[in-house]
Amino acid sequence: MVNAHYEQHVEQLVEIAGRFAAALSQAGIEYRIVGGLAVYLHVNAIDPLAARLTRDIDAAVRRTDIETIARIVKPYGLEFRHAAGVDMLVDANERKARSAVHFIWVNEKVRPEYVEPVPDFSPVPTLSGLLVAPVADLVRMKLTSFRDKDRVHIRDMDSVGLITSEIEAGLPEVLKNRLAEVRATE
Repeated sequence: MVNAHYEQHVEQLVEIAGRFAAALSQAGIEYRIVGGLAVYLHVNAIDPLAARLTRDIDAAVRRTDIETIARIVKPYGLEFRHAAGVDMLVDANERKARSAVHFIWVNEKVRPEYVEPVPDFSPVPTLSGLLVAPVADLVRMKLTSFRDKDRVHIRDMDSVGLITSEIEAGLPEVLKNRLAEVRATE
């Protein structure tokens, strides 16, 4: 029963992300799936049993595209909302923020105290038909925000060998130290 619910939630998230991706791709707007769903998709590609699901979808876009995005997603059954300081798209039929597409802005810090801004768009893998942020970008983002769930996502990626020595070498010292801290607490 739990497994069926889990699989249904995965399908729901991927379906909503797919509608979002189709709308943006058709309009020529660049995006990347980031956050927990991106980690899930990367880890799942290597070891499905090691992949943990997230409750919602995070997408990196350019702030300048938000008005166009709000308009073009309507035919795809998504509606723009701004609630609790968060810009998001909700399924017009469900309207629950927990299955929404939450926006973060490329080249901007999510919070002023964060060490780094969200990385600019870089070459990207396609997983489940979605443009998903590369592992190197996800590692930077997760180590920058460094909440409990971000540390868990770092462990998940590291446990399946996604965090390579090349990725680690490309991190600034503060993020290397955070990676070492996560690894020391495994």
